[in-house]
Amino acid sequence: MMRWQHSSAWRLGALLVLLGLVACASPAPKPDFRFSDVDPASTVSYSPSATKPLRVAVAAVISPKGTVESYTDLLNYLGRKLNRPVELVQRQTYAEINDLIKNGNVDVGFVCTSAYVVGQRDFGMELLAAPQVNDETVYYSLLIVPADSSARAMADLRGKVFAFTDPMSLTGRVYPTSLVRSLDASPEVFFTRVFFTYSHDNAIKAVANKVADGANVDSLVYDYLIAREPAMAQRVRVIHRSPAFGIPPVVVNPNLSPQLKETLRELLLKINSDPEGQPILRNLLIERFVQVSDRIYDSARALELQVNTVQ
Repeated sequence: MMRWQHSSAWRLGALLVLLGLVACASPAPKPDFRFSDVDPASTVSYSPSATKPLRVAVAAVISPKGTVESYTDLLNYLGRKLNRPVELVQRQTYAEINDLIKNGNVDVGFVCTSAYVVGQRDFGMELLAAPQVNDETVYYSLLIVPADSSARAMADLRGKVFAFTDPMSLTGRVYPTSLVRSLDASPEVFFTRVFFTYSHDNAIKAVANKVADGANVDSLVYDYLIAREPAMAQRVRVIHRSPAFGIPPVVVNPNLSPQLKETLRELLLKINSDPEGQPILRNLLIERFVQVSDRIYDSARALELQVNTVQ
């Protein structure tokens, strides 16, 4: 039987908001993988084994429920190809996922761009592969408002309620903070109130339900949610798109076994040519996984440093 465990309590205010935002969805494929928690003090051996589970961390770019629905087929596929169990490990924040990767508590991670930038700088988090979408390996931060809002730019949201996603999120916190600072203000002064949703789909729903007057969200998640819930497009409106940033990658701890690392990389790079893997990618709105250079994250790296070093 699958177990769902969380390492820390959700902030009460965010929980009350999010409970009202979770939408009904069609039944998801049954996971073959297991949900897992790990002892923060423990480590995981990376020696290949048919019985040792592959631990995969997925950052809360989308809500826990949405993550399971989205990644079930991909994780089941990896488990079958590796002939070993797969455990999905989730945490509330991007920083907690980075800690799991840093400490060797998970083997591979699907992380956001700024989490990679910070992890690469702090402990040498290593690129494994990245998704390609619309023939590109970039994504954007979209500033959204309720469909009937009169706002046309960030300046029009002064004195309003704004939803951030995660404190480390490039598209959901770093970029909108840079927009506010370009208006000679800080988010704490510019907005009447800010709160964190801890996922991009919940930020979109917060705006759609007018719990927030605006939010910046990951363009990939926005497109994915609109594809699954077309009615959402009638409830929110995009009023600004950021410059392109390097797309959220798949990463590993730098001390991961080279053999396992290359096996995982090969599986991801070849999934688009596998008839079994093609519908999995289509469901995720991904064309294929590719190898990318760290240089595509330079603009995100510069913005993250600029925003997070200004006091």
